[in-house]
Amino acid sequence: MALSYKTRRRLSLLILVVGLPVYIVVAVSLVNLLERPSMLVELLIYVGLGILWVFPLKAVFKGVGQADPDAPRDDED
Repeated sequence: MALSYKTRRRLSLLILVVGLPVYIVVAVSLVNLLERPSMLVELLIYVGLGILWVFPLKAVFKGVGQADPDAPRDDED
């Protein structure tokens, strides 16, 4: 099932405004559960988690910054 352009835009905004901050809080909480590992390990964990969230949501964000492909074109020359 393909999402429409408008639905993908709304969903991507929801993910960025609500989902990403929640994900950051969860990631920081998980690192704190490890009782503050060394600086390098902590950095690697944050970099890994920072990249990990993108892959499942790639389809939602793809093409959102471009013009609506379903909108009627106004080709007046």
